Amino acid sequence: MNSLLSWPEPVVRVQSLSENGIRTIPGQYIKPITDRPELKPGSEIDEHVDIPVIDLRNLFGKDRALHDETLRRIASACEDWGFFQVVNHGVSHELMKRTRDAWREFFDSPLESKQLYANSPSTYEGYGSRLGVEKGAILDWCDYFFLNFLPVVLRNESKWPAQPTSCRELVAEYGAEVTKLCERLLKAMSMNLELQENYLQNAFGGDDVGACLRVNFYPKCPQPELTLGLSPHSDPGGITVLLPDHDVTGLQVRNNGKWITVKSVPNAFIVNVGDQIQVLSNAIYKSVEHRVIVNSEKDRVSLAFFYNPKSDLLIQPAEELVGADRPALYSPMTFEEYRIYIRMNGPRGKIQIESLKSNRKSPF
Repeated sequence: MNSLLSWPEPVVRVQSLSENGIRTIPGQYIKPITDRPELKPGSEIDEHVDIPVIDLRNLFGKDRALHDETLRRIASACEDWGFFQVVNHGVSHELMKRTRDAWREFFDSPLESKQLYANSPSTYEGYGSRLGVEKGAILDWCDYFFLNFLPVVLRNESKWPAQPTSCRELVAEYGAEVTKLCERLLKAMSMNLELQENYLQNAFGGDDVGACLRVNFYPKCPQPELTLGLSPHSDPGGITVLLPDHDVTGLQVRNNGKWITVKSVPNAFIVNVGDQIQVLSNAIYKSVEHRVIVNSEKDRVSLAFFYNPKSDLLIQPAEELVGADRPALYSPMTFEEYRIYIRMNGPRGKIQIESLKSNRKSPF
């Protein structure tokens, strides 16, 4: 664990580079030609389709037919896309806006005030600008703030921004409301897998789950064709609820070999399946590779809420989803073991979860 105590190189704030008016980006942000966000054979960008949009108004409502149809749409999205947008999700639109505005105010504050929250790779908690501890790694064009929300024993609000003054209160309220949404979604996913409705929640730890928030800031970039705001990866946790910047597109999802630029619906959340759900469902539901592009005209702020299993619980395929015709694809492993691997190596597409399959070499 000693290798996780400090960053291997001095940390550069991407926002500072952007605001200094540079015309060319430093070499450590330039992606290899094969990884740049441009059209190339086998990795075309498809602008004519989008991820499903699901209205949750009737989920667990009195109308059985509408309830069942909502469940069916969630199941289809989890199997075919790994991503979907939700509207009428129960979280106040005003709360969403105020929380996002507070974080934009934080990133617009002077560098010296943000530096008070500078993070380390031991927990990632605080103000950061890189993922992974590989020396000489190609970096992403992004700054972020990461904080623990659940379990409450790990929540330390003194590490959350004190400015703007509303930030801590808003994060607490926002996190509580999004947690309720995650609980509803896990219940729906369990039912669709023909498991007990609380199966996934209990597999995550019941009332003792993990959750964290990563607020991403993607500064304007003078050469957006050479870099990425976030490299291709699948999320290592359970499910992710993203509050996007509805004014600026950036999220791209890989589907059938093509990158789909997500067009966010106003007041919607973007939900995606994480690697732990892929394991628990024995790959019936699949986490999906996604990335973030940047642009030269506008900054972007997005809030990713990660709802995860308790760190020391063994995660493995549900017994009900394992049989002679569908053997268990993954061996038991705790989420903490998996998370350390991600922290050590940074984004690696789908390599991390695929390497856990029983017929592949483990990354551990």
